[in-house]
Amino acid sequence: MAGTDSGNLKTVRLWRDAALRARKLRSNLRQLTLSAAGGSPGADQIDSPDAPQLVLPANIGDIEVLNLGNNGLEEVPDGLGSALGSLRVLVLRRNRFARLPPAVAELGHHLTELDVSHNRLSVLGAEVVSALRELRKLNLSHNQLPAMPAQLGALVHLEELDVSFNRLTHLPDSFSCLSHLRTLDVDHNQLTAFPRQLLQLAALEELDVSSNRLRGLPEDISALRALKILWLSGAELGTLPSGFCELASLESLMLDNNGLQALPAQFSRLQRLKMLNLSSNLFEEFPAALLPLAGLEELYLSRNQLTSVPSLISGLSRLLTLWLDNNRIRYLPDSIVELTGLEELVLQGNQIAVLPDNFGQLSRVGLWKIKDNPLIQPPYEVCMKGIPYIAAYQKELAHSQPAVQPRLKLLLMGHKAAGKTLLCHCLTEDRVEVSQGEGEKEKSYPASPPPVSKGIEVTSWTADASRGLRFIVYDLAGDESYEVIQPFFLSPGALYVLVVNLATYEPLRFPTTVGSFLHRVGARVPHAVVCIVGTHADLCGEQELEEKCLDIHRQIALQEKRDAEGLSRLAQVVDEALARDFELRSASPHAAYYGVSDKNLRRRKAHFQYLLNHRLQILSPVLPVSCRDPCQLKRLRDKLLSVAEHREIFPNLHRVLPRSWQVLEELHFQPPQAQRLWLSWWDSARLGLQAGLTEDRLQSALSYLHESGKLLYFEDSPALKEHVFHNLSRLIDILNVFFQRDPSLLLHKLLLGTNGEAEGEGESSPLMALPAPSQDTLRATQLHHYVEGFLLHGLLPAHVIRLLLKPHVQAQQDLQLLLELLEKMGLCYCLNKPKGKPLNGSTAWYKFPCYVQNEVPHAEAWINGTNLAGQSFVAEQLQIEYSFPFTFPPGLFARYSVQINSHVVHRSDGKLQIFAYRGKVPVVVSYRPAKGVLQPDTLSIASHASLPNIWTAWQAITPLVEELNVLLQEWPGLHYTVHILCSKCLKRGSPNPHAFPGDTDAFSACWRLFWCQI
Repeated sequence: MAGTDSGNLKTVRLWRDAALRARKLRSNLRQLTLSAAGGSPGADQIDSPDAPQLVLPANIGDIEVLNLGNNGLEEVPDGLGSALGSLRVLVLRRNRFARLPPAVAELGHHLTELDVSHNRLSVLGAEVVSALRELRKLNLSHNQLPAMPAQLGALVHLEELDVSFNRLTHLPDSFSCLSHLRTLDVDHNQLTAFPRQLLQLAALEELDVSSNRLRGLPEDISALRALKILWLSGAELGTLPSGFCELASLESLMLDNNGLQALPAQFSRLQRLKMLNLSSNLFEEFPAALLPLAGLEELYLSRNQLTSVPSLISGLSRLLTLWLDNNRIRYLPDSIVELTGLEELVLQGNQIAVLPDNFGQLSRVGLWKIKDNPLIQPPYEVCMKGIPYIAAYQKELAHSQPAVQPRLKLLLMGHKAAGKTLLCHCLTEDRVEVSQGEGEKEKSYPASPPPVSKGIEVTSWTADASRGLRFIVYDLAGDESYEVIQPFFLSPGALYVLVVNLATYEPLRFPTTVGSFLHRVGARVPHAVVCIVGTHADLCGEQELEEKCLDIHRQIALQEKRDAEGLSRLAQVVDEALARDFELRSASPHAAYYGVSDKNLRRRKAHFQYLLNHRLQILSPVLPVSCRDPCQLKRLRDKLLSVAEHREIFPNLHRVLPRSWQVLEELHFQPPQAQRLWLSWWDSARLGLQAGLTEDRLQSALSYLHESGKLLYFEDSPALKEHVFHNLSRLIDILNVFFQRDPSLLLHKLLLGTNGEAEGEGESSPLMALPAPSQDTLRATQLHHYVEGFLLHGLLPAHVIRLLLKPHVQAQQDLQLLLELLEKMGLCYCLNKPKGKPLNGSTAWYKFPCYVQNEVPHAEAWINGTNLAGQSFVAEQLQIEYSFPFTFPPGLFARYSVQINSHVVHRSDGKLQIFAYRGKVPVVVSYRPAKGVLQPDTLSIASHASLPNIWTAWQAITPLVEELNVLLQEWPGLHYTVHILCSKCLKRGSPNPHAFPGDTDAFSACWRLFWCQI
């Protein structure tokens, strides 16, 4: 994402040499670091109310570097000046000094470096400054200085000065006397004009005046001829003077977050320029003055209003980084493929439909972002995989005949008994005809019982044979038990039909029958196209029908308005936080976005903007339908066809594929392989040869078919990468078996499965010693016990799963692969899976977390033999809380429960809570559903440790946080917040503990937990 601006732009390469030098270990100097008694490494003592005083040790006269940082000091230790006759470097950062300590003046005759950053300085003290005549480096950043004393000009040896993040409104005239100054940071102050005193600093090489309201630059800025690095980010610049183009030594230039619409024609004179950032400006055309800059290596033009890229961009032959995201670019020039040195290419958030031929020549590109473009060729799924896959697609397209296959995914969603299954049958059966004239009969549906839903069903519907338009219709079961698997079927480029039973609809039921489904689709597939269809219209009166349709329409509009206004308010809060300095935001734990960097704030703002710009495309009005009325069915069909064929809504419908890829797909669904549950990779390779695909070209084809939902091929899974699951219908049938919660149906399937098993048990089975009726009774009792355990605790042994899946599973390998697949999907995990060795004949048990009913069950204890005792008392609690104000992704907690299994031991699962250990450290994962409309759902991850060992708690939960973040990436339209809860509030049992923003630095945030009430 380009919202990171300068903070994310090759920081290591761009950051000032002076700052790097400041961090180097001075191995040739005698150094001493002192911490207050009881202080802990990494603890920020500036937040502690009772930081003890430091006492200097004896015999330190030879010390040359003294570090007193992070001690909460208000005064320096007694005798500092007299005891340190050889001191050259003094570090006082992150303390509480309100002014420069007078004792520092005593060191002035030999002190060369002084760091007093991150204090509370509001005044320096003229006498102290005057005494520091030998200083070469001075850091006063992150303080509260309103002005600099005139005596600063007496520091004639000063080479590096940092006064950033203060409250300076001007610089003293004496500043022009700093003739040796090479590096100056004056960013994030309150300057209202470019300080003319700086024009006298002929030796200046690095200058940062970002985040000041300069509004313009002087014409004679050209006097700074030695300048190599210049930061002017967020300086409210509308134009650049022509004199700016005389800065011939410039190598890095940051001009992002300004109001520039054009560059001076002479800008091309900056021939030494290697890095240029023009992001977040107002450019409507690509600046032509950039094209002669042959030495340019990094170019950032994110978040402008560009509509095209000139073909002459190929002249920038040394370009390594090109960011053009979030513009209005409709196409790329063919010549862009000549930039073969590119390593970063960011194009997301544009209007690009087709990539140039030979795009695969950009083989060095490692950072590649292309999402949020209406890509047709190559298909979106191919482009998202990266440049190598684009190259393979284009190569295959050149080798084989192109093929267009209009096919659209259509998903029917809605509550149970909404009428989805009947509507699906009525739409897909060719019995809808309307009378055209006298004597012609209108066909209608016979009065037969409505079809019963069997779970999730897939149907192929050729809606228009003349145009070859085909819908793949997914009837998503409305039962809550299927919620955990429904998100797998929600994908971009599909048409969503939300089905509402108008006969039973009431305005008070809108949130559950309509609103929650819209939130769910919007979170999973931003900008999705949704059509609202009301069924059972024949059971409503004419006025009732109109009122209900209008109410649905009105409440949808109100919900969308509420959501958009809420997001806008959140974005405004971020803007207000960005307008305040970082130091001001970090002054109090109760400040909005306490401790959050500008970079993370910009990232958050960009996400809010993305959510606002990618609202659902909800078609209106609500379409009432009765499956007994052919006219209404025809109207619905025509509506779906007209929407599907709208190229701006569904550009992918007419995407071009290599003919060989299409043939490969067709071969997978032809006998005899069509009847098999899975194929080996070599089986698919043989089919690839029939389609004209060599082995090296097969991978890209299989990857595309996987990404587009035609089959499953997990190339990143060691256990599954040698297999191709092409029979999705059978896989869906298998999923339906697991998610039907009817105990009698499950027991019936198990009894049917045992019929074949009993015949093959032979004399070795203990059941064979019993009479046949006793065998049947005992078998039924055992199976009933397993069904109860499954529905209460989600537990099933592998051999019972095999019985349940007959006749879908024929061999043990089928079962093993299916269980690996279910684990990969996050639906179950093995309780006693060994690492690196078989189970030696013992039974493998699997747990399906979505079936757990008890709050804190201990059903695993009698299988594992583990002692799942309660958590012991600990001194401190570390807790991270995820809050979901709009919608909580269905099935997220159950899938998360599976994903963390490899990280924990001795776990015990409840319906809403998981107790486990990471090594010897306890962890608790909790889900709390919202208790009201205005309350959010929350998911928290917590650990416990004593204060000295709190870092171990942080390390324990970090992998769990990472796993959750990976799952949440599947929901790009989801709004959620992350907070770290105050340990002291939790310890007191506060019902509303203070919450710190979760995107602060991990280590420092960990320590902030203990000081929020100070």
